[in-house]
Amino acid sequence: MCFLCDLKSSPAANDGRAPRWQARRAFVLAGAAAAASAAWPAAAQVDVGQSSRLRNLVPAEQLESIANEQYLQVMQEAQSQRVLLPASHPQVQRLQGIARRIIPHTHAWNPRARDWKWAVNLIQSDQINAFCMPGGKIAFYTGILDKLQLSDDETAMIMGHEMAHALREHARERVAKSSATSLGLRLGAQLLGLGDLGNVAADLGAQLLTLKFSRQDESEADLVGLELAARSAFQPRASVSLWQKMTQAGAGAGPAFLSTHPSGPNRIRELEANVPKVQGLYEQARRG
Repeated sequence: MCFLCDLKSSPAANDGRAPRWQARRAFVLAGAAAAASAAWPAAAQVDVGQSSRLRNLVPAEQLESIANEQYLQVMQEAQSQRVLLPASHPQVQRLQGIARRIIPHTHAWNPRARDWKWAVNLIQSDQINAFCMPGGKIAFYTGILDKLQLSDDETAMIMGHEMAHALREHARERVAKSSATSLGLRLGAQLLGLGDLGNVAADLGAQLLTLKFSRQDESEADLVGLELAARSAFQPRASVSLWQKMTQAGAGAGPAFLSTHPSGPNRIRELEANVPKVQGLYEQARRG
């Protein structure tokens, strides 16, 4: 719907007597439409809708700073335990090579990503797990690569999925919702300029590695990650084979990844339905 077109076609507009409030309303609606369209790339092939405005209650800069500190702590602990693999390790180089292909396509989904200090590390562990924290701090565990025998295309789907959580600011939204629930009347005080939800972000920062995303968050991350990988010349069908492997792995001990990334037939069907939407992007990227 074009609000400006509606305004032009109205009788008052046609006779030159459009009231001031109507023109002002059209301006506001047009601005709202522009803001909505900016919530995801105009050229996106997958449809994930708008990001939640609730996330704006938590300052992005502060949450990213907290995430960076927590990421450094995790890496330092891994290094002290001698399980942080060096940059010269072939698997680390492999992950960093995949990241270099995907990163140029991330800022279309979140302009802040252009200034993120991206990092990719690999921790030696049997865990079937990976994550990307706010601000672009990525970690994989060797278990997810070795136990699932992931190809580069499947690994790119995992990485794109995790990047998508950061790009769509799902952690920021979760923290904001937790803040709103726990603060009660203090939330109202913040909206009146009487409080500071940034302090809440600091209080909840320690939860960033254990946040459980909603099914909608997971679906968004699947689809945005699929498109990111396709634009980076990774085979879209790998998203389906990845989650087939993940489902099989979940039939056993229940890997850590599945505790925050639920699998199932519906998830695979949704990916299968969206693979054709990004196939052209993949083929174009391959030719380029």
